[in-house]
Amino acid sequence: MLADGDVATRLPAQDLDRARRFYADKLGLEPVEERPGGLLYRGRNGEFALFQSAGAPSGDHTQMGWEVDDIEATVGELRERGVAFEEYDLPGLKTVAAIAEVEGNYPSKGGIGERAAWFRDSEGNMLGIGQPVAPGG
Repeated sequence: MLADGDVATRLPAQDLDRARRFYADKLGLEPVEERPGGLLYRGRNGEFALFQSAGAPSGDHTQMGWEVDDIEATVGELRERGVAFEEYDLPGLKTVAAIAEVEGNYPSKGGIGERAAWFRDSEGNMLGIGQPVAPGG
């Protein structure tokens, strides 16, 4: 039943105007649809919505992510726009210039791992960027 449905992410925003500015100014994204209390965004493959909420996200785990072709270029451009990236130095996860090498991530996509980076939006939602690592690449 759900396997045939479209998947979409919903992210809470305590201040929807502030979130809209962050997504426009920092990420270069504009909503394709707007309704009272919500903004809908579409990417190349998928969509997400920001919704007005009194609740706050934990920010402790990745709530949404983008898969990109060139993570260095993406991180560089977002840094130029003022996005602050998370830095980690944990057993099994260490970032260098905000990018971590994650071995064995999603081999079903034909890769042997992923290069990844994380940042928080204006509302505290943890967002990720990933670039698959192909065998021999």
